[in-house]
Amino acid sequence: MVEAFVLIQTEVGRAEVVAKQLAGLAGVLSSEYVTGPYDVVVRVGADTLAELQSTVVPSVQQVSGITRTLTCPIAETVQP
Repeated sequence: MVEAFVLIQTEVGRAEVVAKQLAGLAGVLSSEYVTGPYDVVVRVGADTLAELQSTVVPSVQQVSGITRTLTCPIAETVQP
């Protein structure tokens, strides 16, 4: 499985609503609204990088209230 974090900026006051909408999308593994330069952080996954790029990330970007996204593919997960 290929996974990535998507860092999301939203319209003012929309972080919670956007995070809840994203949580229900296919390929979304987790969705949290946060403080700082980004409003929502989503972890997404797909079987292949091509599927992640062509299906999962575009579905995230189409949610109403999102103004900007930054997708960060995970190179390797380190277990404690």
